[in-house]
Amino acid sequence: MNQDPNEDALSESDAEKWSEVEEGIELLQIGEREEAVNELLKVATAHPANEYAHFFLGNAYYERETYPQALKCFVTTLSIAPKHLGAMIGAGQSLRMLGEHEKALRMGRQVLGLRKDDPDALFLVGAVHFQRGEEHAAKLHLERFLHTNPEIEIALEVEGMLQMLRKNEDPKS
Repeated sequence: MNQDPNEDALSESDAEKWSEVEEGIELLQIGEREEAVNELLKVATAHPANEYAHFFLGNAYYERETYPQALKCFVTTLSIAPKHLGAMIGAGQSLRMLGEHEKALRMGRQVLGLRKDDPDALFLVGAVHFQRGEEHAAKLHLERFLHTNPEIEIALEVEGMLQMLRKNEDPKS
């Protein structure tokens, strides 16, 4: 699903949905999580078919570390827009944070099936494998993730994970 309201392909209906969530998105961007939740919750309640409202509400809940609510919002987004990659990633990350690793891997793999080098999906799958102690699979996905030229903060986090994995490798192999 198109996330950028500046794309030419954005329909009139999508443009209206996008305009309904702009205030909530702005609040989220400046770190006003509580206000963003309140604003986006109003929009989602008033316009239950607005996938953007549910998606960004999920993001706000995720940032508040209220993962069950975030997951619910991402699942609602997917019920409205089944191919919404951002919601798939959000659901996968929420599942990962809830310890539902198998389900999180399924979400990540589903995205990778649609976009083989999706950075968010590579990170999700790599992080789940890392948490599960599956070193080879974690290393494979995290190294692929680094080839997508991520932002420096997340690249440093991933480099730290890879360093831990390299320390665990058998030096004789």
